[in-house]
Amino acid sequence: MSQPKSENITRVQLQVTRADRESALGQRGVTVWFTGLSASGKSTVATLVDQILTARGRHCYVLDGDNIRFGLNRDLGFSPEDRNENIRRIGEVAKLFTQSGIINLTAFISPYRIDRDRNRDIQEPRDFVEVFVDCPLEVCEQRDPKGLYAKARAGLIPEFTGISAPYEPPLKPELALRTDLDTEEESAQRVVDYLAAGGYLARE
Repeated sequence: MSQPKSENITRVQLQVTRADRESALGQRGVTVWFTGLSASGKSTVATLVDQILTARGRHCYVLDGDNIRFGLNRDLGFSPEDRNENIRRIGEVAKLFTQSGIINLTAFISPYRIDRDRNRDIQEPRDFVEVFVDCPLEVCEQRDPKGLYAKARAGLIPEFTGISAPYEPPLKPELALRTDLDTEEESAQRVVDYLAAGGYLARE
């Protein structure tokens, strides 16, 4: 893990512990990391999980790839280096959400395995749940809700994942969803069931 450039800094020990926060919320903080190709259904499934859990009184939040690039990561493009930094930053944010007791649902293509593994490594055991939204490239291209694949095929978008840039699927994700075979609602329910079985939804 790289060290910060800043000198003369010291970690501050907060007086309200993670256990205090989780006890108050009645749940266990966790990062649910959705990864997959563009148009695979990451954001849709994450949003459905968010709606289901919020309706049950759970505290959660969706960290969406496009939304993050409008703010925190607005200075980053899509080169391999910028993709690495994009995922590094959101990994640190997700860690903070987890430590505060929030169930955070991150929806990022996050194409490189090493970046996802790094974000797992900075968290405690069981704090990082990798969800592979597995959908064949041809199905994603057929969906293409933003018209991005068509632009990439026409050479208008360089370094587009799945076309002119690689995607490295997870080797051992906690969950693998087949959004080409199951409905979005069925996929979301699988995630909710996993969290419930794992004790993350403590009051249920």
